Amino acid sequence: MIVKVCGLTDNPESRAVAELDDINMLGFIFYEGSSRYTESTLATAKKKVGVFVNAPLALVKEKVQAHGLSSVQLHGSEPPEYIKQLPKGIEIIKVFGIASAEDLEQTKAYEGFADMFLFDTKSPKHGGTGTAFNWQVLENYKGETPFLLSGGIGPESVEALKSFSHPKLAGYDLNSRFELAPKIKDAALIANFLKEMKP
Repeated sequence: MIVKVCGLTDNPESRAVAELDDINMLGFIFYEGSSRYTESTLATAKKKVGVFVNAPLALVKEKVQAHGLSSVQLHGSEPPEYIKQLPKGIEIIKVFGIASAEDLEQTKAYEGFADMFLFDTKSPKHGGTGTAFNWQVLENYKGETPFLLSGGIGPESVEALKSFSHPKLAGYDLNSRFELAPKIKDAALIANFLKEMKP
């Protein structure tokens, strides 16, 4: 399972998270409307994901180049045509806010364009709500694109995550429930969660 930690920056807490063994992806939010907005990333061998919301293509390309991003996560209403214009070789994660089965319909237009979907709690705030949606809704997802599960996953979610399964579940996205303040992650809390998640 992929484990992604989002909302990082260049600080000691984020560096401690980057050093944890079982984390595969590190997310850096380049959306100024977020309390986790950053202009800096970390020098790391792990996959770096840049998070954007309806950003100009030129800005995304600039950040990919400047920070050596391996993935771009799109949190806005970016159409498939937008994805076509992103740099080749970059992994694309398209985010969808989910509250009901109807919300899954929008994924169909992105099949074949995104490498992965991320299903988050539906909110006008573009993520970071700290609340979970009803994962059972995802029984209605019949697409081919694998997805990351996000939205309100916290230290107390271990048993619920272990009992949730879906053939296209690729991993989990951790953010606000594992921090002391925006951008100040609790690496010990994350390490304990990873330990408890092991079979």
